[in-house]
Amino acid sequence: MYRRTFLTGAALLCASAQAGIVSGKPREELIDSFARKENFQGVVLIGKAGKPIYLRTVGFADIEAQKPAKLETPYPIASISKWLTSLALLKLQEAGRIDLEAPLTRYLKTYRADTGDKVRLRHLMTNISGIPNGFAPLLKTNPGAMQIDISTGEAVQRYCSGDLKFAPGTAFDYTPTNWMLLIAVIEAVTGKPYAAVMAEMVSGPLGLKHTTTVLPADAAIGYRSISPLQRQTMEEIAPYFMASGGFISTAGDLLSAAHQVFDGGFLAPASKRALITVGWAEESYALGGRVKSLFVDGMPRVFAWETGRTFGYRSVVGHRFDDQTTVVVLNNTSVSQRAMDEFAYSLFGQM
Repeated sequence: MYRRTFLTGAALLCASAQAGIVSGKPREELIDSFARKENFQGVVLIGKAGKPIYLRTVGFADIEAQKPAKLETPYPIASISKWLTSLALLKLQEAGRIDLEAPLTRYLKTYRADTGDKVRLRHLMTNISGIPNGFAPLLKTNPGAMQIDISTGEAVQRYCSGDLKFAPGTAFDYTPTNWMLLIAVIEAVTGKPYAAVMAEMVSGPLGLKHTTTVLPADAAIGYRSISPLQRQTMEEIAPYFMASGGFISTAGDLLSAAHQVFDGGFLAPASKRALITVGWAEESYALGGRVKSLFVDGMPRVFAWETGRTFGYRSVVGHRFDDQTTVVVLNNTSVSQRAMDEFAYSLFGQM
């Protein structure tokens, strides 16, 4: 439903642009209008081939302290963490340490064979594995469940080991248990904690100096609402949730990462093709993120489209493949994800 709504909105934006309603507006006016309508506060960064060509910050990273949003302000990026995790898995495949088409049980030897033999790593990365969300019932009764201090292995046993919800590859289910299992695989094949592997294989080589799983003291404050002003506290989450939504980053880091991954040589050609090959068409979902065909300048263009939503924060990284343009939008005032997507898309019409 969300994807259809977004694409409908995108079509309307395209029609407006062709009629001169959107494309005739200066970029500043477009941002001002969005900020007024949606109470947007945050960072808008546009780049070309990894180089910033436009920056606009709006409002405050900390409203009570009147601390302005800045380019270097860190924001939790939620599900964009899945995209980063997928990069590590592809690099492990390049090194011959995993095979995304292999069954889960090849790497998790003690996982139940009746289901694990059917689930491929690619299924998990595309959210089409059928692994049930055994964590959801606990969260309904225990709001602090995301902070329970157990090992990755114990989390797999407790939350990820139920009977399959559907046959792998036959349905889409956006559940964090897919990504708990992928953390377990990464740790099993490397013998290292997930965060250490991510630093070694992804954030380090990409030069993402401000991308971390630890919330920095200068991170933007998340707000549930602006009127009345109400904070939404960013709670610490257990390490086995990090792949699903635990990273914090900056607009500059995300711009650089998008360029290096999609335009540069960070991934081998086969890995890059795998990353952007849609595995579930109804959700435009590839590996750890989405790939969409959207209209710009009256023509269909293909975009990588990474989004995140958590604790009052919203994020979008859109990257257009044909001209290497990237739009990064980070927000801390609970703007709806649909509104964020349509705003980011409209910015591509202002190039």
